[in-house]
Amino acid sequence: MEPKDRAMEVMKRLEAQYPHVDGTVLNFETPLDLLIATILSAQSTDQQINKVTQKLFKKYRTAADYAYASSDELKNDIRSSGFFNRKADAIQASTKVIAEEYDGVVPDTMEKLIKLKGVARKTANIVLSGAYGKVEGIAVDTHVFRLSKLLGLTQQKTNRDKIEQDLMTLIPRKKWFAANYLLISHGRAICNAKKPDCENCVLSDLCPSAFTFPHNKK
Repeated sequence: MEPKDRAMEVMKRLEAQYPHVDGTVLNFETPLDLLIATILSAQSTDQQINKVTQKLFKKYRTAADYAYASSDELKNDIRSSGFFNRKADAIQASTKVIAEEYDGVVPDTMEKLIKLKGVARKTANIVLSGAYGKVEGIAVDTHVFRLSKLLGLTQQKTNRDKIEQDLMTLIPRKKWFAANYLLISHGRAICNAKKPDCENCVLSDLCPSAFTFPHNKK
């Protein structure tokens, strides 16, 4: 099966499997909230980040609140998100630019967002689609990165931007938003990184990697 045909069939089956998937499960009210939550979510779980931001968003209301807060205090407030030193630095650097150059408003273009510290295309895509309803690409998070390669939708090994470009070529623009969250849902429910459940996977007959894991070999 050609990659484009496989991609379309993957989307069709995942849409049937996860009919209620419609966006991020990160809790947020404003574009700033979503930006902060997405930065924090790196190498953590959405559930954990929602616990962190429950208090964080009440304490820090504006970009300036983050930018000019005590660095040590902010680090302590996000400690349980993991890698809190690096994340605090990124948050304070990006929010300072937002406060000083964009009047406290999170930019709504890919070009401006990816210039902020700690914001690559994945984060920018999530903010643009989730907060502004603008779909500019496909957010390649850990699950999308892994499943795209397993399903043979890309030959790229490490470059997430190139993986995104491959997916954007194979998947129609109208399905870009859904693609990210469908692949995430499948990665969490079935195609677990450590123990993929190929036996119960609706994509196993399409997947070049199916049953290649030691515990799944037929």
